[in-house]
Amino acid sequence: LRLCLGGWGSLVNPTGVAACPGSGRLAVAHDGKKRIHVFGPSGFCLRRFGERGDAGNDIKYPLDVTVTSDGHVVVTDGGDCSVKAFDFEGRGVLAVRKGFCLPWGLDATPKSEVILTDSEAGVLYRLTADFQRGELKKCQMIRSRLVSPRAVAVCQTSGAVGVIEHLKARGRSKGSTRVKIFSAEMDLIGQMDSFGLNLVFPSRIYATAVAFDKEGRVIVTDVCSQAVICLGKPEEFPVFNPLISQGLSYPVGLTYMANDSLAVLDSGDHSIKVYSS
Repeated sequence: LRLCLGGWGSLVNPTGVAACPGSGRLAVAHDGKKRIHVFGPSGFCLRRFGERGDAGNDIKYPLDVTVTSDGHVVVTDGGDCSVKAFDFEGRGVLAVRKGFCLPWGLDATPKSEVILTDSEAGVLYRLTADFQRGELKKCQMIRSRLVSPRAVAVCQTSGAVGVIEHLKARGRSKGSTRVKIFSAEMDLIGQMDSFGLNLVFPSRIYATAVAFDKEGRVIVTDVCSQAVICLGKPEEFPVFNPLISQGLSYPVGLTYMANDSLAVLDSGDHSIKVYSS
């Protein structure tokens, strides 16, 4: 992969990045005065919205962001344990506070449904809404008994769902992560933890974000090696193929863009770095 763009403006402690299907725009969640920034394909910031505050459409602390195929920006707000949706003009269209403990990661399906992790409750939800009308249709628990699930991704071709669990530390260790892949029917079809990856790769791996490429391969960011790694397809685990091994300091977000470029959110230097294949 080749670095083609980078350093997209001032982002304060960025936590999530998502590509708008088809348009080349990127939405980024961060801890600045206006919590959501929308960038055009050239890196120019087109719009900022989501004020810090307590009003209904304000965002207290964004943990992740996704963009639906019908053009809505959906954000998890850890500050008031809600999920909030906006149009691309920044107008709030829906806020869901359906008994979440700590909604964290989210990703949109091709049908504009949202797959959502609740890190504290240890569950996955599927949220169905008419965002144009601001109507919640259903919020359904689709998987339980997960361990601190955070980042989540939906494969746009197969419907598979990838989740990163954050496992508690044992003894003097600093904790570890586990990548779980579920089929579209929510059957477990593959998993890989830090121990299993250490059998393939000599250094410790701590995954922070997950994505699928167009072939259905699982891609993760690793903050220990400051890299982006391909783990292969779930049936191929374990595979270890570093895609990006230089130029990152603390990668926390990952998304494929419409032109198959890979956008990496780097919290270390508060930037987005876009790589062409």
